[in-house]
Amino acid sequence: MSLHARIAEAFIMSCNDEIAALKPGNVHVFAEGHGMTAEQFRASAMAAAEPLTKPGASIGARIRGAVDASFATVGLNTNLGIVLLCAPLAAAAEDETQNLRSGLNKVLNQLSIADAEDTFWAITRASPGGLGDAAQHDVHQPAAVSLFEAMAEAAPRDRIAFQYVSIFEDIFTTGLGALTDARNHGMNPPWTTVAIYLAFLSKYRDAHIVRKFGVDTAESVQIEASAILDRFKAVSNPEESFADLMAFDTQLKVRGLNPGTSADLTVATLFADRLSGILLQPLING
Repeated sequence: MSLHARIAEAFIMSCNDEIAALKPGNVHVFAEGHGMTAEQFRASAMAAAEPLTKPGASIGARIRGAVDASFATVGLNTNLGIVLLCAPLAAAAEDETQNLRSGLNKVLNQLSIADAEDTFWAITRASPGGLGDAAQHDVHQPAAVSLFEAMAEAAPRDRIAFQYVSIFEDIFTTGLGALTDARNHGMNPPWTTVAIYLAFLSKYRDAHIVRKFGVDTAESVQIEASAILDRFKAVSNPEESFADLMAFDTQLKVRGLNPGTSADLTVATLFADRLSGILLQPLING
């Protein structure tokens, strides 16, 4: 299998793993939500994979192509945040001479105004909940700076933008740290995915909830998630947490709260883990 095909497969598998896990408040196989279904997420992942992982493509072209393909397939925004995070990761994995984070640093430092133009188009097309006008680098206006500079301006208020200026710090520390800890405690998918999601939801105010409902509501969800995570870690078998997680899921959905950013970060963590394995493979074989 070619490197490109392996990267595309890793993306699809990561998206499918995320949708297969019981992530309270978000869409998953155990419960629909927010007018979306698990099947729509699976279909959009399949559609987005090819443009997102196109060899040699710019980050902006990957993002625009993936969002356009997703809309053409399911007709709504299911994966903007996922695409924004996974496009740089996919590009970084094309350089087999570096580890993933070193390659990612190189990719992020090469972002251009053209990347910003394509990304602004994709964000406007997806029209995520709570998106308004910005004082600087408004996505509704022509780009005047590189995508890196635009993300740097948004980073203090948006967790996805923060990844661009921190070389994906949350993914490589919180996300992969939670995954390693879950594996060390004998967890397997989908419970490892639940562990990653709860780690993000309990540590950070979810940016999607902040945009739509404000900081206070996001902090309330963060506190509730922390208690859920403590109980999740305390059980001997993660399956014992199913009822607790479903009750929290129902509670959030009744209130219209969708921790979409935490889910996006979860997919990116799973993708980064798989890509790191792909980059290690030539070294193992050699």
